[in-house]
Amino acid sequence: MRRQVLLFLVALCVSSVLGQVSYSIPEEMAKGSLVGNIAHDLGLDVQRLQLRKARIHTGDSSEYIQLNKEKGLLLIKEKIDREALCGQTTPCALHFQIALENPIEIFPVTVEITDINDNAPLFEKEERRFEILESAVVGSKFMLEKALDPDIGLNGLQSYTLKPSDNFNLKLHSQSDGTKKVEMILQKPLDREKKEIVSLLLTAVDGGEPQRSGTMQIHITVLDANDNAPVFTQPVYKASLKENSIKGTLITQVSASDADKGSNGEVSYVIGNSMRSISKLFQVTEDGQLLLNGPIDYEKAKKYEIDIEAVDRGGLSDSSKVIIEIGDINDNSPVINMISTSHSIDEDSRSDTVVAVMSVNDPDSEENGNVRCVIDKHIPFVITSSSSNFYSILTDNELDRERASDYNITVTCSDEGVPSLSSSVTLTLQISDVNDNPPVFERSSYEAYIVENNTPGLSIFTVKATDSDWNQNARVSYILEDSSVNGVPVSSYVSVSADSGIIHAVRSFDYEQIKDFQFRVKAQDGGSPPLSSNVTVKLMIQDQNDNAPQVLYPVQTGGSLVAEMVPRSADVGYLVTKVVAVDVDSGQNAWLSYKLQKATDRALFEVGLQNGEVRTIRQVTDKDAVKQRLTVIVEDNGQPSRSATVIVNVAVADSFPEVLSEFTDFTHDKEYNENLTFYLVLALAVVSFLFITCVVVIISVKIYRWRQSRILYHSNLPVIPYYPPRYSDTLGTGTLPHVYNYEVCRTTDSRKSDCKFGRAGSQNVLIMDPSSTGTMQRIQSEKSILDEPDSPLEVSMITSTFFTLHFLCMSF
Repeated sequence: MRRQVLLFLVALCVSSVLGQVSYSIPEEMAKGSLVGNIAHDLGLDVQRLQLRKARIHTGDSSEYIQLNKEKGLLLIKEKIDREALCGQTTPCALHFQIALENPIEIFPVTVEITDINDNAPLFEKEERRFEILESAVVGSKFMLEKALDPDIGLNGLQSYTLKPSDNFNLKLHSQSDGTKKVEMILQKPLDREKKEIVSLLLTAVDGGEPQRSGTMQIHITVLDANDNAPVFTQPVYKASLKENSIKGTLITQVSASDADKGSNGEVSYVIGNSMRSISKLFQVTEDGQLLLNGPIDYEKAKKYEIDIEAVDRGGLSDSSKVIIEIGDINDNSPVINMISTSHSIDEDSRSDTVVAVMSVNDPDSEENGNVRCVIDKHIPFVITSSSSNFYSILTDNELDRERASDYNITVTCSDEGVPSLSSSVTLTLQISDVNDNPPVFERSSYEAYIVENNTPGLSIFTVKATDSDWNQNARVSYILEDSSVNGVPVSSYVSVSADSGIIHAVRSFDYEQIKDFQFRVKAQDGGSPPLSSNVTVKLMIQDQNDNAPQVLYPVQTGGSLVAEMVPRSADVGYLVTKVVAVDVDSGQNAWLSYKLQKATDRALFEVGLQNGEVRTIRQVTDKDAVKQRLTVIVEDNGQPSRSATVIVNVAVADSFPEVLSEFTDFTHDKEYNENLTFYLVLALAVVSFLFITCVVVIISVKIYRWRQSRILYHSNLPVIPYYPPRYSDTLGTGTLPHVYNYEVCRTTDSRKSDCKFGRAGSQNVLIMDPSSTGTMQRIQSEKSILDEPDSPLEVSMITSTFFTLHFLCMSF
């Protein structure tokens, strides 16, 4: 048989859930046959179908159609039998949805299945036997079994024929359900004596192309005398029945009467429907009670029409129809089918983002089938009805993964029946993280401490920052921000571990050089783009007792002797001197205490523990030695403590000469004396060299001047008096009114003697006679003083040299 496929595009709308695409195909198409080009009909290219993970959703129904995503075509997946799928229901259609993701879109698709003539009419029984009295009057009716043809329309049952037609013919009666009641009518009296057995052939024919048919043999046994056929009290009986009725429930009572007497008037009832499903669900008793024999379901059939036959013993019969309306009860919970769901969604998704689409069906009718779906009100989602039986779950508010990383969205769908039935389904939705939170330090600022003289690389402190994001977005790295401390990059002082935030010392710190400094640490996450925050860390250096006290007074020099004088009349508590010391450390490391370690006479002096004052503790007497040597130790309060010592020389005397006589024999350090002698010999050699040089220079100058004066004397030029600068001749005496000051400081220790050369006590003034003429102008300021004869500087140099030599000689 040649089959033609007719594809009809009924409607196309690409809006989510609202649009619908319809096709029409015949049943029994081969597997892989083309249904339609869904990509073209939806206005989508094939690549979008693949990227958006297009798929078919059929709910609980079997999948007869498959989607070829590579070509965008709908194909037959399994052969479709319209009769098995829909029975006698018209039209017969498959309903499914094309689901797309990113974003979620639903396109309803309807495929109508048209009938082909693939079924022949069929009688349930191959033969039927009747016993008819020969006295049966012309026009007597005999009910015949109806043939069944699962096809519909022209392909369904159309007509019957009865052969041979000598005694009987057929009469068809159309019924409300579209079927025809078949009656065999006696048109010519029977004669048992001529023919006791009559055989007929009943043929049922459909209207398909090609035409199909089915047959049933009818065997009639001719009997004697039954003149009246049973007659029903009414042609149609109506009854109603709830679908939850139990087996054996009385549906209705039918009744037929027969005017005959005796056995010919006895009537029995049978169900005339040839469908087995009817005989399984209902039964009729001999007294005409129609009972429920099996479970009925409103969702499978809402109405039943049953043919009841009344047959007497003579074989005469009558028929009546029982129409049973099935009443619906709320016995079905709503059925929820998830068409498309998102398992995760970004936390920065905008409101009204679709996360799931579902279909909800309730097979019940009216209020029992009206469904309302709700979700929990305390979550940022809402459920909306996008069309009949379709619901969408959308975001209703901003999402924050840090508040809730996932949601269990429970959808509860309830019908309006009494009592109400409900179904629920739970969707687990993960919230995908986006980098929307910067790292946060545990504190707004940090203070860390480290003891000076640390080893480089020492771990000082740990900063900690947390990021409420997830995975890579929460991975925190620590960075030392660029800054300087006293002009030096902070990276030369400290470093920060990028992974752990541990701060290490790069160098050894010295409290006396730097006591504290600040720097900033940045915490940066691994998101894209990265977010960061920073914190200030103040590092304070703690002092360590690494410096000994330093004595400021009395000053300790290499070879000089400093002595404090104490008069013999000094009373108890006389302040001799004060030892002054400092410690560059801080805190208790700089607390100093003074103690008298050694003394010539410990009973004469004491040292203040806190102030370092050296005082007498008794009256000084004549018996006390002039020379007193005290050794004072200065200690700090550190652990361990450090100390310094100082020697205080005290002279107990009333006059200076007495002190000199006693202190001349103080021995000096041998090494110091040797060094000093070396330096003095070196100085004497240098001075001697300078003296000889000066004498040679002066003699040379004298000779040069003498020769110049001789040249001028023998020349004819007038002699012009010449007065050297700074020369004064105010009195006309020719004397040199120059005063030179010399300071000579001597001690009994010649090595400490000193000599200073001072400036002249007066200025030379040159006075010129204004009446003098013919004076030769000379620029004396450009000439050296050494060019002047008899210059005072010559005298000064000779005199200075003389005194220097004299001083050195006295020193030795």
